[in-house]
Amino acid sequence: MTAGGPVVAVVGPTAAGKSALGLALARELDGEVINADSMQLYRGMDIGTAKLTVDEREGVPHHLLDCWDVTRTASVAEYQADARAVVDRLLAAGRTPILVGGSGLYVRAVLEELEFPGTDPGVRARLEAELAERGPAALHADLARVDPAAAAAILPANGRRVVRALEVVEITGRPFTARLPEPRPRYEAVQLGLDLDAAVLDERLALRVDHMWERGLVDEVRGLEPLGLRDGRTAGRALGYAQVLRLLDGELTGDEAVRQTVQATRRFVRRQRSWFGRDPGVRWLDAAAPDLVDRALGVARAR
Repeated sequence: MTAGGPVVAVVGPTAAGKSALGLALARELDGEVINADSMQLYRGMDIGTAKLTVDEREGVPHHLLDCWDVTRTASVAEYQADARAVVDRLLAAGRTPILVGGSGLYVRAVLEELEFPGTDPGVRARLEAELAERGPAALHADLARVDPAAAAAILPANGRRVVRALEVVEITGRPFTARLPEPRPRYEAVQLGLDLDAAVLDERLALRVDHMWERGLVDEVRGLEPLGLRDGRTAGRALGYAQVLRLLDGELTGDEAVRQTVQATRRFVRRQRSWFGRDPGVRWLDAAAPDLVDRALGVARAR
């Protein structure tokens, strides 16, 4: 375990209030925020990811926002290196790193001793060509034969993740699922999980999507199209952005795009709850508690 800490991580499902709590904790703990939302790494993807504006950050430094072009395929290994560099720098300066986000693997990549297989351009290109020719369901069937556990964890329609899983199996000769060992902490850390009653969060998600449309998500997507959003294997499939692209293509009406975004976000929330719910190190807090910040500070300071 690396000396220093603790690192404070604020995790949990989308729309639970992680950004606001992270900001409050940074002010109280002499800290700085490190983004752990994979989609907020992309430049220009602001409204659909609920990225805090500069004014909303209230002078608190935020790291690892707006790092990648929308054509860039997400890489947790690259994120891991960048995030750990920020954590180490903050710890050396005597400040508290506040890791905030709902991308479970990204959080784990920072806090634990995980190594990620590299990529092979030739293998990746061949698998992506097969994806385009045969479709994600066929490649998912291939994955089920070589790594049933990975196939069970990856949706058949998620071609990007299916390709990555097959690539790792081919490069390493090991199952894709074998790359996540039992947790071994890299830093002293406390993980604060935020959640709400399911019905309350469902309502909040619907209101959040409506608010994104009102703030101009459709225009944001239009502005990102010339920058290559459609070609982005990660960014172009992001919640809200994929649905707006279909709206612009005439495949969905405005109401259908909103409804499908809400439905997709609710499915994503279920996966987030499942991921973080399996981690015994997460201390769960009621996001609706009036003394939420005080409770969170109590847990953080007890470490």
